[in-house]
Amino acid sequence: MKPKVIIDTNILFSVLLSKENRYKFILFSKHIEFYTCNFLFVEIFKHKDKIQNISNLNEDEILSQLETILSKITFIKEELIPKEIFNKAYLLTKDIDEKDTPFVALSTFLNGLLLTGDKKLKNHLKQKGFNNFYELG
Repeated sequence: MKPKVIIDTNILFSVLLSKENRYKFILFSKHIEFYTCNFLFVEIFKHKDKIQNISNLNEDEILSQLETILSKITFIKEELIPKEIFNKAYLLTKDIDEKDTPFVALSTFLNGLLLTGDKKLKNHLKQKGFNNFYELG
């Protein structure tokens, strides 16, 4: 059975903004199932101009890359996650960045592993007892 890996916003941005990185390689692995929350779309559009400026890609190039990347990820509606799981995730993330709540909740809901490049978040969650991370070798 393939591991379920939940991708957060900063991983998607890393894949978009860098031609060669380890996350891009992992994302195209056939041995892993990737998931994320619909909230990721909000974050993409919120930071669209910044993505375009940093990547030096035009809008069509960004959209083309996004289409390729997003085709590898299954999106889950946050409202499908039970409220008690979501509330637990909120308690874990509220002191560091509550925008990460949906990703932590989805990791718990799917019994999956969170892939994040946010070291502060990761350390904070580990201190709180959350250890379901996908670690790159």
